[in-house]
Amino acid sequence: MEYAELPEFSRELKQLKKKYRSLDDDVEKLKQTLAARLKQEVSKNWTCLHQGEGVSIYKSRLACRYLRATTMRVIYAYHTEPARTVFIELYYKGDKEREDQERIQAYLKENA
Repeated sequence: MEYAELPEFSRELKQLKKKYRSLDDDVEKLKQTLAARLKQEVSKNWTCLHQGEGVSIYKSRLACRYLRATTMRVIYAYHTEPARTVFIELYYKGDKEREDQERIQAYLKENA
């Protein structure tokens, strides 16, 4: 599976890594989990925010070892053809309550 990041995601990751040093490894572990879960379904750890033709947007909990909890959230787009995951947003649940809907809508407009 191929992975990509939006520039905003990269900035958020870089900023949060200063505070939570295990984030690089945690994101890599998430990538391995996503590769193993080709069939994306709604569960306690994954929620489908948008289901479209060829692309779906998911919100996932990210287990951060530094925090010893799943209070980090990752928003990502899963493209079926070719199989590709694009990371859109990363945030700490204590700093921000919900995902950035404007960023998600802008991504969908660009990739529709």
